Amino acid sequence: MGLRKLGVVREIVESVGMEISHAYDDLVFLNHNGFLLQFDEQDDTVIVHRNKEADPASLVDALSILKEAAERHGMIFIEGTDYILSTVDEENLRIEFVVD
Repeated sequence: MGLRKLGVVREIVESVGMEISHAYDDLVFLNHNGFLLQFDEQDDTVIVHRNKEADPASLVDALSILKEAAERHGMIFIEGTDYILSTVDEENLRIEFVVD
């Protein structure tokens, strides 16, 4: 894996009115918490996971907008799986990926 394109991903996210709240390793957390982005092994690809607790109808349009913005920046955003985010304690979160 080459360098992760966090700056490009930030531009994509901000161009559609969203914000990054935190980046950790290969994960990028967004402020609205409807999506969790994960860098893929391919330098130009990002996996977009959906928050299982978010309204599915609103995520469909937002995901489409993110994908279009990614294309304009030479990136590919692909659909991932659902996830559930929970708080373990004051400093730790738990991410559970749900495979149906």
